[in-house]
Amino acid sequence: MPKVEELQLHPLGWENDPEEERFKLSTLDYLSAMTYNNYALFFKLDDADKSKVAAVLKEGLERTLSQARHLVGTIERDEDGHHSFVKRKESTVKFVVQYLDSPEDGFPSFAEIEKAHFVATTLGDIKVLSNAPMTYGEKPEADPDSSPAIASYKANFIPGGLIFNMHSHHYSNDVMGWGSFTKQLAENCCAIINKTEFPPFDARCLDRSRFTAPPIPDGSRIDAPPRADRHPQHKVSQSLIFHLPKSKAAELKKAAAPDDDDGSWISTYDAVSALMWRVFSRVREPLYKPDPASKPIWAEGVNMTKRLTDPAMPARMQGNLFFATMSTMSAVPQLTSAEIISEAPLSALARYTRRMTSGVTGELLAGALQMLAPIRNKPALSVRVNSFPPTTLVITDWRDADVCTADFGFARPTAFRHLFDTVTEGLVIVYPPHHGPAGDDEGIELQVAFEKELVQQLVNDPDWNKYFEFRGVDAEEANPARG
Repeated sequence: MPKVEELQLHPLGWENDPEEERFKLSTLDYLSAMTYNNYALFFKLDDADKSKVAAVLKEGLERTLSQARHLVGTIERDEDGHHSFVKRKESTVKFVVQYLDSPEDGFPSFAEIEKAHFVATTLGDIKVLSNAPMTYGEKPEADPDSSPAIASYKANFIPGGLIFNMHSHHYSNDVMGWGSFTKQLAENCCAIINKTEFPPFDARCLDRSRFTAPPIPDGSRIDAPPRADRHPQHKVSQSLIFHLPKSKAAELKKAAAPDDDDGSWISTYDAVSALMWRVFSRVREPLYKPDPASKPIWAEGVNMTKRLTDPAMPARMQGNLFFATMSTMSAVPQLTSAEIISEAPLSALARYTRRMTSGVTGELLAGALQMLAPIRNKPALSVRVNSFPPTTLVITDWRDADVCTADFGFARPTAFRHLFDTVTEGLVIVYPPHHGPAGDDEGIELQVAFEKELVQQLVNDPDWNKYFEFRGVDAEEANPARG
């Protein structure tokens, strides 16, 4: 049995805290998935440093949790029917230290995990690395009316390294909010090790009012329909990791660039989205046989921190900071299956992505919040990606959560992954570059949910593998009977 130490951390200075603090959820928090996130940082470490690292993480968490205070405690229903993050004076956060570095534990070494590109299938049962019940998935324990704990942490020391698993309810932070918390934690840890001044934390980072619908009289409220279930047409799928070298990204952007000189511009992200949409739709077409005139759903999560400039957001804003834009709710003319698969030039698909992204503005957000204000049962607004048809493409861009640049004092993360033992069909995650084997040519990675029976067709597709390198299966469906 591995050695395990479980601690209940009080935030620094808790003795002088108020008896109760309540941080109301924003409307954007409700729009996120009703799940836990578990982001894992992979550190390369010398065995002699492990006990020191555990102590530094403990002290760093105590300080950082006293700053990002909404992560301490539970989610509770308010008298008005909304919900708050509730921190009481005695509230603690679980921190588990586990040693899986003895030969008898049989856990893979950091070098072996790195060689396999940090895919979760190399790690065995991810529950071993996690604090129950905070693994990802649609589960009753994440329901806001179940008083779920907001966050917990688990430091897993393995041969040659550390897997630091950071759990938090999705309502408390999206990947951007988590990335900001992680960078604050890193700077606090670095200051502890180097005995330097601690970084400041702007209390405005906890103010969610900008993302909250205006109050509505109770008599004007309405109930939203229940959240949709998983779409019945989904097939058993796998999550795959692909790498796009920087040099190939430049080639792809050139290939997707518009021929006509109308002053329009596309980004690398637009070009990647265009190729994904084309190839995925073409490979799936024989399986689902969509009507050529049908208009498949396209959606993405847009980081609002770059789009709200008057005033600018504080640098380490907490909470859910993304707004989901969807083809079916946009004024941008939708593309047909025939156009996506072959009839339109690739540049038209890239331009579509650019127009959809550019259309997400502060004004659009304000209008959406106004529209959602009358909804009484806001947890019903929570998005479930796999409730959409299997021809849907949903992209979540994690590039700005670039935590591998963060110096913890004892090391920088070599990589980070969200640990999955389930597959969310239709979802694509865009990871930022990490310290990978391509060196200076290391580029973004994609985690792609794809039908198991079509995986080899995608991997071997000449239009796809001209640019993307297959790095392995990241997650298998733990319950294939779902398909």
